[in-house]
Formats: sequence, structure tokens, C-alpha cells
Amino acid sequence: MREGSLEAPTRHPLDWQSDDFWNRESLEAELERVYDICHGCRRCVSLCDSFPTLFDLVDESETMEVDGVDKADYNKVVEQCYLCDLCYMTKCPYVPPHEWNVDFPHLMLRAKAVDFKENGAKLRDRVLTSTDTVFGLTSIPLVDVTVNAVNKNATMRKMFESTLGIHHEAPVPQFHSKTLRKRAKPLVKDITPTPVGDTTGKVALYATCYGNYNSPEIGDDFIKVFQHNGIHIDIVPKEKCCGMPKLELGDLETVNKLKEANLPVLAKLVDEGYDLIAPIPSCVLMYKQELPLMYPDDEDVQKVKAAFFDPFEYLWKRHRGDALKTEFPQAMGDIAYQVACHQRVQNIGLKTRDVLNLIPETEVTAQERCSGHDGTYAIKSETRAKSVKIARPVVRKVDQQEPDHFTSDCPMAATQIADLSEKVEKAEHPMTLLRMAYGL
Repeated sequence: MREGSLEAPTRHPLDWQSDDFWNRESLEAELERVYDICHGCRRCVSLCDSFPTLFDLVDESETMEVDGVDKADYNKVVEQCYLCDLCYMTKCPYVPPHEWNVDFPHLMLRAKAVDFKENGAKLRDRVLTSTDTVFGLTSIPLVDVTVNAVNKNATMRKMFESTLGIHHEAPVPQFHSKTLRKRAKPLVKDITPTPVGDTTGKVALYATCYGNYNSPEIGDDFIKVFQHNGIHIDIVPKEKCCGMPKLELGDLETVNKLKEANLPVLAKLVDEGYDLIAPIPSCVLMYKQELPLMYPDDEDVQKVKAAFFDPFEYLWKRHRGDALKTEFPQAMGDIAYQVACHQRVQNIGLKTRDVLNLIPETEVTAQERCSGHDGTYAIKSETRAKSVKIARPVVRKVDQQEPDHFTSDCPMAATQIADLSEKVEKAEHPMTLLRMAYGL
């Protein structure tokens, strides 16, 4: 038996449609097996709070082994996992193809799914993950103004904490009635696409819930930068949430419904010669990894996977084919760049950093530390303090740097870090910085 593995991690499909997946006894047996391996290794103690929680349970048990932990406490570990996948991709020596076959994130996902099926979820968690419904209401004119005002009111925020469990100090996003989809369509120009490498030069932008309702101005930047580089860019004609919030909740039935709504639209675009991009790494990862692992035999899912790119991965591929403009009238100086977890696990390297480093008189310092945000983890009362603790190391590094600009591909991570920082006034999306450097 090998002690660890030096081979590249591989991923098995998520067997969520089998009866065994939903069997509580089978689940607990697998949790005990994997927890015991983790207890004997403890390499991931510096990542999310799942591992310190597990190790404390073991160390405080009568046997000081996993067999001494009450199975009723197993879910305490599950609750701290927000499926960033970093343990799988960067730390664990026992992932497939190692014979121990440890996939901690997908085991946590299975546990979340079984718990959701058996017990449902809190109203707060159902609301926060129902982005199409909740965010859609804020796109009504004046509703966005009202919601934003309420979210800034200290008294209302404390009431939300006492009634809904949303921490009063957690930054919550702004909402905009003029969404990305509304503001981007008039900017679209008809550009004849030029294929370069494995890119078609014809792109459809999947707006995403956050990009559409909370950061719509990013859409302007995407369109301006891509058009400036001779890339034809359209907006996906219609879309639902990618399903990542519901996946993290364990609501796989709703994930399936969202997949059934989105895939026909996206697959048709691919058939028409479009490549696909999105401004939020988690949404890109959903189509690149999670859905393909849930539906390994679905041809449309695999087709969309092959056509989906991280936006800076796409620009770098164009640059490698001498198709990216590198004349930048505006230097950007010192940039602090937090690498989003769901971008790191795409295995594409630091393409955002590489593209920004093409700008003269610009130096990008990458920080590969988690922001601790995870969509809802950072705003829930019971996990806010842990979220802040996870974020402190990267916040400290950014403050020490005192950069001219701070950026992250994940706007939620960026907002969390900027809110905790003493040296950063605001976070800016990397595409915004690139647009500024082009003088657009």
C-alpha cells in the first residue's frame, strides 16, 4: 500500500441517482471510514473549519479515535464544509487514483443531500439560495432602492439577525433594477469571429445571478474588453441560476431542475459555434466540473463543459495565438490579487494574473488564500466569526502590500476582504482593471 500519491487527482462521477447514495447507514459508514483517514493524516487542518471540528471531536472523545465520536456529531463536520474543493485539489494525498479513494468534498455533499432530503433546510437557507426568485424581485424599479436602504439600516440588520440569522455586520450585496442583461444587450456589436487555437472568437456571456443583479457594471467591462480584442460577444438569451447555491445546500432535486432549464439553451449556443464564459468562478466551475460529474453520460452536459472557459483563461488562449491587444495606455501600478478558490480548482493556473501582468508598469501579487465567504457561509450568524477568522490571513497580506488596486475574480470574496481590510477602499473586478488599462 502506498503512503500517499504523487499522481494527478482524478474525480469519480457523483453516484447521486443510486439507492445507496441516499442510505443513511451506508453514508455513516463512509463518513467513519474517511474521518478515520483524515484523523490519521491531519494535513488539511489549515483549510476550512471542517477539519479542526473533526479533530476536536476525536481528541475530546473517550477513545481519542473516530470510533469514540458520537455519530450524531458527524454532521457538525459537514456543516463547516462549503465545497471549495481545495482539500481535494491541493492537500489530500489519498484522492483517486489512490486506493483509499478519498473525496472529502463530495462525501460532504452527499451528507448535505441526505440531510436535506430527510430534514429539509431553514427558511433562511432556502431563501438565500433561491436566487432567481429573490434576486428577480429586486430587478423591479424602486424595489432595489428599498432593499438596498433596508440592508444599510443598522436597526433592520439587527432585526434580520435575531429573526433570520443573517449577521448584522456581514456585508450584503447591492441590488440593481438595471441588470447586466438589460444594460449589456445595447452594447453588443456584430463582429466577425476569428478562431484562435481552441477558441472560436465567438462568445456567449452567461450573466449569473450575482453578475446580473449585484454587479451588472461588470457586464459593460466584459463586452468592451472582448470587443476591443475582436471577439464577438453576445448575452446568453435566457438563463436560470447555475445551481451552485442549491448544490451547496444539498438540494439536488432543484439542481436537476435548473440543469434541465439551462442545458438546452447553452448546448444550442455551442452548436451555433459559441464558446461560453461567465463572470463568477463558481458558476464556471458548476458547468466545468459539478454538473459533468453529476451527469457523466449526458451529451449536452459534456458538450457545454468542453465549451465553457474562465474569462481570463479565454483571453490568455487568445494571447498565446497573438490575438490579444497588448497596447495599454494606462498603467495599473501595484495590484493585490486574491485567487478565488473555485478558480484555483479549475486547474488552469493563474491566468488572471498573467493577463494583468501584460500591462506595463503593473505588478500583480497573487494571494492564494481563502476569503472564507462561500456565498452564504460569511453572512450566517452561526458561521460569521469562523468566516472572518479564515479571511484574516489574506486580509493581513493585502494590508501589508498597501496596493493601488485590490481585485478578485469572485466579487463576493473581494467584498469580504475589502470590508475587513484597513488599506483597501473598494474591490474591483479584474475585467474592470483590464478595461481601465485599455483606456476604454
